[in-house]
Amino acid sequence: MSKVRNILNGYLCGVKRYRDFGDFMQEVFPFKVQKISVNAGFTCPNRDGRKGWGGCTYCNNQTFSPEYCHTGKSVSEQLEEGIRFFSHKYPDMKYLAYFQAYTNTYGEQEKLISLYEEALSFSGVVGLIVGTRPDCMSDELLDYFAQLSKSKFVLIEYGMETTLDRTLKRINRGHTQEESEEAVRRTAGRGVYIGAHLILGLPGETREEILHHAEVVSALPLATLKLHQLQLIRHTKMAKEYAEHPGRFYLYNIDEYIDLVIDFMERLSPDIVVERFVSQSPKELLIAPDWGLKNYIITALVDQRMVVRDAWQGKLKRK
Repeated sequence: MSKVRNILNGYLCGVKRYRDFGDFMQEVFPFKVQKISVNAGFTCPNRDGRKGWGGCTYCNNQTFSPEYCHTGKSVSEQLEEGIRFFSHKYPDMKYLAYFQAYTNTYGEQEKLISLYEEALSFSGVVGLIVGTRPDCMSDELLDYFAQLSKSKFVLIEYGMETTLDRTLKRINRGHTQEESEEAVRRTAGRGVYIGAHLILGLPGETREEILHHAEVVSALPLATLKLHQLQLIRHTKMAKEYAEHPGRFYLYNIDEYIDLVIDFMERLSPDIVVERFVSQSPKELLIAPDWGLKNYIITALVDQRMVVRDAWQGKLKRK
């Protein structure tokens, strides 16, 4: 416990060496904001047969849906329960409705917009974060988000996962890197904030290839980036592959992963906001790696090691 306390003391007293999401929110809003996850009952084109069946090999959406967040409740009911959790501690807090589960721009446009508008009409909600795939964004929906962004905060979060086409095919992602880049550039052209998501350590990718992802995404007009470690989750195709062929996977230990993240950050554009380094799936679903540390502790360890290494975001970025 004393070791953890010392880590946290150093973390809280130090200056971050990367552009952090909390600071970004303070730049945008004059008040505290909190994301509230919403599950609006969407699916994905590689689950319903349009692109494929079975979904991405690593995916089990139970790993990131809060308890209140399920399709038996309306968007408003989910927001009410989520906001109730935070409002007693921060009564002046405002909220961003985070359409998180599956592909939240995949559906009939009128229905999609009605769900977004329901969220925006809820008291205290000041904007949207919409998670989706790069191949599921129509020009018509982009027109809606572009107009909405003139009065509300809008962030479109694209699941890129990797910048290598061979990996995208291997994990049954159902889109290409070219489609990812095209979606990001189309969205940026409408003046809408864009986020991206990458998984570090997908099977078959070398350390050098993982670090090259930083250079690729740095060339894109991204506002934010989420990173997390590969996690093997029960009841997924990837878990089955791991059980049958464990040699195909390299699972980083915590020290290796922290150094990987820092090496990645040194190659990443300092203009991109880094929202997170890790993710934590429910223990009952997680097969590996089980580091036994909370996300905030891992973030503190990254911060601490960046100081020790004299590292900072963009230090090694090529001009």
